[in-house]
Amino acid sequence: MSRNDEDGRAGRSPSDEEWARFMEQAAAGEGDAPKEPSARARMVTERLRGRQDPPGWRTGPAWQEMRGRGRRGRRLKAALAIVLIAGVALIAMRPELVIDKVTGKTRAREDADHAGPLAPETGRPTAPPASADPDRPTLKEPFRGSPALQWADGAAGIELPEATAVGGFSQEQVADALAKAKQFLVAANLDPATLRGGRPEAALKLLDPEQDELMKELDEAYAKPTRERDPLNLFTRYDPAELKPVGDVVKVRGRMWVEAGQKPGMADIKVDYSFVHPFVKIKGNPEDVARTIVRREATFSIADLNKWRGTPGRLMLTHYQRDIGNSACDRYDGYVHPSFFSDPVGSGPTPSGTPVDPYDRSKAIGADSQEGCGTLSRS
Repeated sequence: MSRNDEDGRAGRSPSDEEWARFMEQAAAGEGDAPKEPSARARMVTERLRGRQDPPGWRTGPAWQEMRGRGRRGRRLKAALAIVLIAGVALIAMRPELVIDKVTGKTRAREDADHAGPLAPETGRPTAPPASADPDRPTLKEPFRGSPALQWADGAAGIELPEATAVGGFSQEQVADALAKAKQFLVAANLDPATLRGGRPEAALKLLDPEQDELMKELDEAYAKPTRERDPLNLFTRYDPAELKPVGDVVKVRGRMWVEAGQKPGMADIKVDYSFVHPFVKIKGNPEDVARTIVRREATFSIADLNKWRGTPGRLMLTHYQRDIGNSACDRYDGYVHPSFFSDPVGSGPTPSGTPVDPYDRSKAIGADSQEGCGTLSRS
């Protein structure tokens, strides 16, 4: 009988634990184990060693942590790449974002946005508004890059001085004349119906109808505008088929004051105001904004009706002149025609002469008069 039969283990392979004991005895030189382990022994030993060793670098926490860091690193790189691509695309579409930052225009724009409104004008300025980096207007910011950004909005820019008795007229009479002068300026330059080309009835009703020649000229100007008789001489108008205002704000700056009349029994209301109108073309680039600057000087007189012929409660318009910046100088149809950045090169007459600042209120109208179409330093 074989040993296996005696042990009752015939036909059964030894377990891993039995082989382990066998190998330990062999390593210690004990028992009847051979000195050189068999292939089977070596295989079992390696298997057991695999169970006893600590987790390997490929399967344990260290590898998982490394894989996590690698995965996070790849995600971070991908996110940075997306941001970089988006930034490059944005710069390609709007290079001014970088250019403005480099040139300092962004800082100038922020300073202008945070600057408060100007104090009311109480006398003729001694110099034109300070120059700034040119900045084109937009639909959201039609007065960007313009001194008018800090001017008052609409009728709020026409502030009345304190009324005092002048030239034999009481304080109440002077106050009434000042209020009517403001009403005329609003009706002539800010009223939407007047701006669209309608007849300015509200303004005309403030004038003395006894001024027959003036009323006749105004009627003829509206019926058939010419170079000599142009509605623009007194009223701001645009063609609704050509232009559309940007927003409902017109920037205004100027002053009004009272003087004794040059003739006895009269007092003069003097006005000097600039109005800035932003437009876009009806047929053209819908985002190309242009500004037209209209400056008006006028004298409204009130008279002692015991000495002068006139109508009670009406103003006599004894002097007026205008200066319009950025409007075609070769068209006399009674409308303003501003030039736009997107206009074809060479369209219209070529401007000439020394550039004039349309925002300069330090000189009277006509002080820089030139023959032909003048050149603007800014608009």
